[in-house]
Amino acid sequence: MIFSIPSSTQRYSCSTAPRVSASHSFSRVSYSVNSGGGCARRWSRCSCLLLCASNLWGRGEMLDEIKSSSCRTAASAAAVASSSASDQHEISPSRTFLDARTEQDLLLGIQKEAEAGRLPINVAQGMEELYHSYRNAVFKSGHPKSNEIVLSNMAVVLDRIFLDVRDPFQFEPYHKAIREPFDYYVFGQNYIRPLLDFRTSFLGNISLFDEIEKKLEQGENVILISNHQTEADPAVIALLLESTNPFIAENMIYVAGDRVVMDPLCKPFSMGRNLLCVYSKKHMNDDPELIDMKKRANTKSLKEMAVLLRGGSKIIWIAPSGGRDRPHPVTKEWYPAPFDASSVDNMRRLSEHAGVPGHVYPLAILCHEIMPPPLQVEKEIGEKRVISFHGVGVSVAPSINYHEIASALGDPEEAKIAYTESLYSSVCEQYTVLKSAIHGKQGLKASIPIISLSQPWQ
Repeated sequence: MIFSIPSSTQRYSCSTAPRVSASHSFSRVSYSVNSGGGCARRWSRCSCLLLCASNLWGRGEMLDEIKSSSCRTAASAAAVASSSASDQHEISPSRTFLDARTEQDLLLGIQKEAEAGRLPINVAQGMEELYHSYRNAVFKSGHPKSNEIVLSNMAVVLDRIFLDVRDPFQFEPYHKAIREPFDYYVFGQNYIRPLLDFRTSFLGNISLFDEIEKKLEQGENVILISNHQTEADPAVIALLLESTNPFIAENMIYVAGDRVVMDPLCKPFSMGRNLLCVYSKKHMNDDPELIDMKKRANTKSLKEMAVLLRGGSKIIWIAPSGGRDRPHPVTKEWYPAPFDASSVDNMRRLSEHAGVPGHVYPLAILCHEIMPPPLQVEKEIGEKRVISFHGVGVSVAPSINYHEIASALGDPEEAKIAYTESLYSSVCEQYTVLKSAIHGKQGLKASIPIISLSQPWQ
């Protein structure tokens, strides 16, 4: 989801597709008060948010503008990097949720804060929906301490959501994960971990993740061109890598759509990830009066990315589909959404212009069952969260060199399209293997010569 691209831009699709997960129902509390709750605003020099990437800036002129403004952008990036979460203004803490000892305490806490006008009604309803959906998913896991896990995790989640409603966090174009005084990264990992069935989860080509880590240690950059399935993608990737490649898990930078930096239920999780924040192409025209502002903000984020790449040792994840994968309307099968060729090409050019060796790897992720998106793209912020317990998968394939493909073609436009097609085909192939292992219940036997599955956490 990133900058706007002409509608004629070439895209690619494949036929792989997992089954749609069953939906879950849950109750809501009805409140007889007016929505409201004024919020004191917090201005922070640290910043940004989580998940979704792509339809990247399709104008080559932006790359030229980046070069001419490098000094100004570098100074801005240095100022952001020097800030810390401890600089943020803190309001007096609330113990409404942290002191809860039972499920009833949590739900009554939501109701109390809504009735007092400190929690908007729509957010309160979303918080209760989230609680019930999360509880049902964790209980499905059969963990002997499910009740304690739900109560402990949801108390912290509701507390962080409530804190941000009262004192909203401001995201900058480039946001570094907040690790202190409150560790938002660990917070997100602990929340998603109980939703993963590690017995039926798989990591593809672990040796390539080791290769990637070595390149980062040598000061080189890595770009991961990926499909995108859920708001939990960053946590899923990090959880599957934490036992073998914690450096990658904690240092990956995600190109994130504007929805995750604005949705109250999403923001606390986004604060724990390294993000390059952008306005999604899919929502660029929602408000005509904001179009110019959004474009200027996206240009600034592009410049921030260029500065980061020039520093080397960066790993950036981006989904050039422009948003999350969704099931086919007729077959209900899931498959990676088509890639935007201009997004892929501009990402490649940014990497090559950095003056530091860069490598582009295709990455596939399969995790839609644990937190599927709405069936249709929604204009309003505040989507209903449906959560489940399920196996997931992440796989990476060998890097693909643009110039090796371009050398066999005379036309740059053909090379751009062929390169995108090559990356997308690899993602689809990996996705098919993960689908066979998880949904087809083939497990490790789903491996093929070029995609070796493993479970390093076992």
